[in-house]
This record gives sequence, structure tokens and C-alpha cells, in this order.
Amino acid sequence: MVRWLPCPAPYHETWEAMKAFTASRADDTPDEIWLVEHEPVFTLGLAGKTEHVLAPHDVPLVKSDRGGQVTYHGPGQVVAYVLLDLRRAGYFVKEYVQRVEQAVIDLLAGLGLPDARRKPAAPGVYVDWPRPGSGGASAPPELAKISALGIKVHRHCTYHGVALNVDMDLTPFEWINPCGYAGLRTVDLAACGVAIGLEEAGDRLAQSLARALTAAPAAGDLAAGGPAAVE
Repeated sequence: MVRWLPCPAPYHETWEAMKAFTASRADDTPDEIWLVEHEPVFTLGLAGKTEHVLAPHDVPLVKSDRGGQVTYHGPGQVVAYVLLDLRRAGYFVKEYVQRVEQAVIDLLAGLGLPDARRKPAAPGVYVDWPRPGSGGASAPPELAKISALGIKVHRHCTYHGVALNVDMDLTPFEWINPCGYAGLRTVDLAACGVAIGLEEAGDRLAQSLARALTAAPAAGDLAAGGPAAVE
């Protein structure tokens, strides 16, 4: 089940709704994907350090129960919250993370960004920057983050999810060390030359997630374990 929440949505209220949904789940509760655009907010994960918030200006900071460090949510970014029963799905956290990342990679490839990929030891999805053929600086390209992942698992059920930068004011990312990495460049689809509305991007992201998360687990499924909360 996929549904859009009223937008823009306060982060804290959405977070509380996710926790309530997860706490009330039964074994036969259908999985859901919630799509939302948030009001401006910085969120800090369980292991987050406030020192990575360099200059919050007037953006509120919320200490969340997802994994990782600090990130920004705001207008022009679509967030897909995945409420999934991992035990019923038949795979573990590590593979779940890979499936979510692959869903974003597949979506971006379909939007004309075939270089979208993972970065070792840094969950999320990245693209080359400057863009190939953009006539930018002659320095070697760097990996710029276009999608951030943050999850929590409670009683084998996931909540939180994945954020995709569509067409947003990226300035607030300069006020933090995104995901705890000083100097990490953050980009959006618009900066990469992809013109798409937020609602269409969200709908297509949900479709890609649904395909990736419901595919049969691969033979030799990944071992149990891995982080219960990541970014």
C-alpha cells in the first residue's frame, strides 16, 4: 500500500505516526510506503553528534531514533518511509538496505543518470559531480550524494526510509556535515539536469521500491545481522 501524507508535513508528527503504526502491527498487517515532503528540519540519528550541526540558523533540530548522523529534510525533497515486515519478506537488514539503495539506483538510471551508485561504507546513493559533459572544472569528479537512507528496525519491522533530492534549496546542507562527512557535496535531480515534479518522482520511487522489496530473496540469502539503524 502506497499513500501520500499531507504536505508539507511536520517531521516529528510523521515520526510518531510511524512508531505508532509499527507498534500496533500484527502478523498480517499489510506493508506500506508513505510518501511525504517535509517542512525544513535537521534530523540527528541515534549515534549522531551535534558537532556535525555547524550553523542551524532557524531550522529546527530533531533527535531521531534512526541510524546515522545528521541530514536535512525540506521542500523539494521526497521521502519514502518504508513500513516493512522483514520476517515476512524473507530477508535480513543488510539485504534490505541493499534493496532500498538498488531501487533508487534503478530509478535514477531510468531518469538518465546511469552513473548513480553506492559508495563503500557510506549508505545512500551518489552521482558523479560535476556532471559528465557539463563543461565544469577539469578536476577529477567527486561523488555527490543525491539520496540518503535512514532506517530503524523494531520487532523485525522497519520504519524511517529513504530521501531523494528532487528540486530543492540545497543551502541548508552547507550548514551541516551531511551524514557526518565534512565537505560532502549534496545535489538534487534538478542540478543533474532531470526535470521532474515532486509527486511524479515520489510515485516512481514508490514503484521502484515496491519492485525491489517484493522480489524473491536471492539464493544464499545474506546472513542475519548488520546494522539495525543506518544512514
